[in-house]
Amino acid sequence: MAQSSLKQYLRSLRWTPLPVGVGLALIAFQQYRHTRKREAAKLGHLDPCDCLADEWEVEAYKLLPLRYFSRAWGWVNACELPEWSRKSLLGLYVRTFGCNMAEAEVEDLGKYKCLAELFRRSLKDGVRPVDVSASVVSPADGTVMSFGTVSCGMLDQVKGVSYPLRKFLGPNCWSKGGPMVVDKDDDDCFHRTCLSDCNSNMLYQCVIYLAPGDYHRFHSSADWTVRFRRHFPGELLSVNPSIVAWVRNLFILNERVSYVGHWKHGFFSMTAVGATNVGSVKVYFDEELKTNEKKWTNSNFYDKHFQSKLIELSRGEDFGEFNLGSTIVLVFEAPKDTKLCVDIGQKVRMGQALFRIPNSYVGKASTEIAHSGLER
Repeated sequence: MAQSSLKQYLRSLRWTPLPVGVGLALIAFQQYRHTRKREAAKLGHLDPCDCLADEWEVEAYKLLPLRYFSRAWGWVNACELPEWSRKSLLGLYVRTFGCNMAEAEVEDLGKYKCLAELFRRSLKDGVRPVDVSASVVSPADGTVMSFGTVSCGMLDQVKGVSYPLRKFLGPNCWSKGGPMVVDKDDDDCFHRTCLSDCNSNMLYQCVIYLAPGDYHRFHSSADWTVRFRRHFPGELLSVNPSIVAWVRNLFILNERVSYVGHWKHGFFSMTAVGATNVGSVKVYFDEELKTNEKKWTNSNFYDKHFQSKLIELSRGEDFGEFNLGSTIVLVFEAPKDTKLCVDIGQKVRMGQALFRIPNSYVGKASTEIAHSGLER
């Protein structure tokens, strides 16, 4: 009762932004506490949920001017560097974060006018081959943070901690063609509306974190059709794995752009989640998309339907790009016998197999398809 009254009182307060120094010091202290708790959880002394931030800690974190800081960082990134300074400054970044410039289409750091160009660098042809035997491949270089099936409409954020798919994607307007078609505000009900065949199929998920040193462009994970886009303005909290394991419902709080459509097995979605210093998310076929705007409402989302011209994408096709690093979340429908190809914590590269569907020959090389032939 006392804790509930305290939470109500805190919500009634008129919050004002914290000074950056105070906020960062608070985060550092809480991260120290979180690290101690996480080590205790690994030893079995604590439940993973006990390592999560309290509500007041999350509210304090949100008070930091991260959106303004991200816009300022974006401006710094786009500033053109003098030619004489490029190799030394950009080289420092490359060495710090372990960027593999041997794979870049342009290896000479002196050719990049600013840090943003280095972030968005393209790769040489052939260095990211797409696995033609996999139905779903990795959309980007990164680390697998969560992977597997979706249970009762709940997605895994970290082991033992989940968040609702219903809040992550918003109201279902794709199953029956009209908005707000889910009758009940229920996670399991929402889960079922995403399935076109509840008997044969399941929902699967995969979360890939792009670190600052990773290749920052992302690509289509499958052969599918994008029907609409939903943009959620929100916070720009860090998506570093340590923060993801600390802040409950982080992917629901953060700004994100979800692209929803269908593939041969039913529902398919791909969501780009923004983060601190990653206020800008660019999608090549959606020039109207604007993220990290000065005027935004956290409680709203904005839809765009591609009814006049559906977006047809194939595996490995260019999709978009981040500034610095962020997270891609895949949620899709597939047969129950779909095979999982990676593990949580594994480093993956764009085009690497994530899911394979037995007896699915679409997209396979001709040499991989077994033919019975004529009996002699």
